[in-house]
Amino acid sequence: MKIKKILVSQPKPSSEKSPYFDLESKYGVEIVFRPFIKVEGLSSKEFRQQKISIGDYTAVIFTARTAVDNYFRLAKELRYDVPDTMKYFCISETVAHYLQKYTVYRKRKIFYSENGHADGLMPLIEKHKKEVFLYPVSDVHESKLPELETKDINFRRAVMYRTVSNDFGPDEPFDYNMLIFFTPSGVKSLLSNFPDFEQGDIAIGGMGNKTIEEIKASGLRLDVTTTPSTPSMAAAIGKYLESESKAKK
Repeated sequence: MKIKKILVSQPKPSSEKSPYFDLESKYGVEIVFRPFIKVEGLSSKEFRQQKISIGDYTAVIFTARTAVDNYFRLAKELRYDVPDTMKYFCISETVAHYLQKYTVYRKRKIFYSENGHADGLMPLIEKHKKEVFLYPVSDVHESKLPELETKDINFRRAVMYRTVSNDFGPDEPFDYNMLIFFTPSGVKSLLSNFPDFEQGDIAIGGMGNKTIEEIKASGLRLDVTTTPSTPSMAAAIGKYLESESKAKK
């Protein structure tokens, strides 16, 4: 069966130069960007149940822009004025620059991993181990900084947002030939929305070990994933469409 319509479970790219748009023009497919999951922030009442006072912390660890948004949102709701002395430790330069949305960017208080990974951030945290760290996370987080547990770091995880199913409406068509997932939660949401889902000829793609594990554990067939030769999901989809095109000839 020819792939005609692909659901990519991510928000639509903001750049017109996205490789996904190139796939549409090259292979004549329609790509729909629709997350199976969405993030919603905890209310201040829900947050208080964790018995965490954000004013007790002198530094914050951010591993996602969503964490930045919800930290400052909750601070406002809790009527806590984040002091200028607060230090921020970010998983990447992108997250660090995103802080400019809420605070003046100063190198003396904003630190980030040069390589965008935990092994680049932990040495910075260890250099400032006298700080008391708050680590905003989601309710289904997988720690990106497991070394925090083994190092002598004074920190506390704080659940500030949750991942929930982005339900399909009763009249919303589900006529896709390929489904692409990036999180285990997205796979679970598919089966929550469609408990009688049967894969059949629908191609399923997944990126990341946890996502792939969830696809297989759910009894689904994995058809598309990234490889060293196709490191991005767009490239992996392109390779699949190319092989399908050759098979039809």
